Amino acid sequence: MGKRLLYARSAQWAALAERIDQLMAGPFFRPLKNQGRTAAGFLEGPGAARAFVKRVSVESWLSRLAYAVRPSRAARALRGAALLAGAGFSASRPLAALEVRRRGLLRESYWLAEPLTGARVLSRVALDGQLELAARRRLLELVAREVRSLHDRGLYSCDLQETNLLVESDARGAFRLHFVDLEDFRAAATVGQRRRLLNLAHLDCTIGRFLNRGARLRFLYAYLGTRPPRARRRRLLRQLERIRLRVQKRAGWRRLRRLLKGALGRLGPASLPAGALKAKRSQP
Repeated sequence: MGKRLLYARSAQWAALAERIDQLMAGPFFRPLKNQGRTAAGFLEGPGAARAFVKRVSVESWLSRLAYAVRPSRAARALRGAALLAGAGFSASRPLAALEVRRRGLLRESYWLAEPLTGARVLSRVALDGQLELAARRRLLELVAREVRSLHDRGLYSCDLQETNLLVESDARGAFRLHFVDLEDFRAAATVGQRRRLLNLAHLDCTIGRFLNRGARLRFLYAYLGTRPPRARRRRLLRQLERIRLRVQKRAGWRRLRRLLKGALGRLGPASLPAGALKAKRSQP
């Protein structure tokens, strides 16, 4: 099994990336997510530099063959980080990126980035009981303007969710937005209306959990920079609703596939008692 270092900020991070699988199994790794093919968390503690770590495993042969011609998640995250930094947006800064391949096929990719200390997921900030209504509205308008600016500068995300937006606030109550999950960011000569509406619909599916209709409309007006005439407003809302329903339907199918895959895995040979499969095969 061969390891390929895509990027390292320093020799220290290159050496750390080479043994990242061991570090993730050790006491200095604090997991945040371990679901399906993705594991993520923070590396911290004596003798280990602090970093956010994300590992994506490639389990199926079909996916491994696909990654023979397409960049890994770590490679795409590097590209996304460069795109955002070049356009002046704040995002998690890379420390190292690594691929693990066997017989030329991708098995795992690792992404190490600076932890955004003090920043919280958008929903946690918006739902903070100590945050005043005026501050919530300022935060909402900031997110809308940042997304609009992202699009105006020729960038978009294939999966723009509120969980991919981290918010930091200072003592004066000023907010700053950071982008994470950088592998989904792309560049285009012009971000057309279809991609803009798709990003807004993806975001609406997640921020809609904690915003009422009035707040969601204010978000749309802040993104547009104005309150459009009634006819155009209705047309945009109908388009957004159609796209949002398609996004939710696709998400439902993905959840169903994961459930079926898990159920089939539990019913497979690995779920049989030791020796049962051998005994079953020996029967006439």
